[in-house]
Amino acid sequence: MKNTDIRKHILVPEHSKLTKQEIQELLEKYKIVLNDLPKILPTDPAIEKLNIKAGDVIKIIRNSPTAGISIYYRVVANG
Repeated sequence: MKNTDIRKHILVPEHSKLTKQEIQELLEKYKIVLNDLPKILPTDPAIEKLNIKAGDVIKIIRNSPTAGISIYYRVVANG
């Protein structure tokens, strides 16, 4: 069986890891703490190759037919 990189599939939105500075700015902008963000598991195939650890924040950019682009944030939770 061929080893396929799921991140290159047309239906998988772009996932990227935020820097510590970007995380701080996000939390300040929305006046939230990390635990307020939805969770994503480190075993999620879309982020497995991002060198992530618990507490990292993932930015997900999705194409939307109504909004154009939608941005979502998830905090990596312990599996």
